[in-house]
Amino acid sequence: MTAATDDRELVLTRTLDAPRHLVWRCWTEPELLSQWYCPKPWYVDQVVWDLTPGGRSACVMHGPDGEAMPQDGVFLEVIDQQKIVSTDAFTVGWVPSADPFMTAVVTFEDAPGGKTLYVARARHWSPEKKQQHEQMGFHDGWGAAADQLEALAKTL
Repeated sequence: MTAATDDRELVLTRTLDAPRHLVWRCWTEPELLSQWYCPKPWYVDQVVWDLTPGGRSACVMHGPDGEAMPQDGVFLEVIDQQKIVSTDAFTVGWVPSADPFMTAVVTFEDAPGGKTLYVARARHWSPEKKQQHEQMGFHDGWGAAADQLEALAKTL
């Protein structure tokens, strides 16, 4: 299920069949994050995850044809087992990025049956950036990553 609040936001909403504390671990432990964060055959490495406001949020996404897409930003807000907000608008030290793309707001709530209500929002700087993200495959890509996240959390 997806819904957006305006012309600059993309949203993925899922009820994951895993408890919130395990989904949270998959998001916050770099060795787990690297196993699900982008849809296979893509993968991430060089994960630097300083989960504090202003802390670095960085990794490199690699594609099957040798693509390498460095992702570098900062965390804006982290509420234990509830919310993670990060952006590429700044890098460490609050240095503005040359070409900001989005702010991610990810929330985690308990759902009935030991499941997790997982909502991932991508808030873009312009409608054009949102459209670009949609064309890159936001719904399929973030959906596949959420499936991988759920599968990994169920193994913990």
